[in-house]
Amino acid sequence: MRTRAKICGLTRLEDVQAVAEAGADAIGLVFYPPSPRNVSLELATLLASQLPPFITCVGLFVDPEPEWVEAVLAAVPLDLLQFHGNEPDAFCRSFARPYIKALRMKPGFDPTAVVDQWPAARGFLLDAYTPGVPGGTGESFDWQRFPQDQQRHWILAGGLDAGNVAEAIRIARPYAVDVSGGVESSRGIKCPTEIHAFMKAVRSQGVNA
Repeated sequence: MRTRAKICGLTRLEDVQAVAEAGADAIGLVFYPPSPRNVSLELATLLASQLPPFITCVGLFVDPEPEWVEAVLAAVPLDLLQFHGNEPDAFCRSFARPYIKALRMKPGFDPTAVVDQWPAARGFLLDAYTPGVPGGTGESFDWQRFPQDQQRHWILAGGLDAGNVAEAIRIARPYAVDVSGGVESSRGIKCPTEIHAFMKAVRSQGVNA
């Protein structure tokens, strides 16, 4: 199985074009106002409208009010939801969209011990742990801690870039990788050169055995 890749935190039309040209599998749009990568409904709708077919559009939320998720879904054609807070399974699956759940790799935390709390999740994104921050810090965690349970779709995030993602894939053997800050020229602004370099590094690993 080849390693999939998502480029998260897009904020410009040229970012969408670069992701499509580089061959990524998914984009992420952030609907969390404290984030520098947060997008308005108007901008998100525009970005999603420019996606070519077969690229998944993912919406990222952090402990949102249900009305906010419904408002986003009414305006933006999201294919998949991504929850980064303390949302229970019943909440995550209440919007008639498939979802993935993000978990932060706090020291001593075993993600395999808690995933049954989200039985409807299509996958689990594992990110670095920083107190008080839901993600997007650019920090990594020990890839040796990544689960090798091939029965679930595990997604590796946190501190990835073109220079280390190949090694990360060799060690962790994830279903997919997720990058945001590692392909930026500044906070919230993606760099086409870095996106292409990242995807080239991902493809260099071929198929996970």
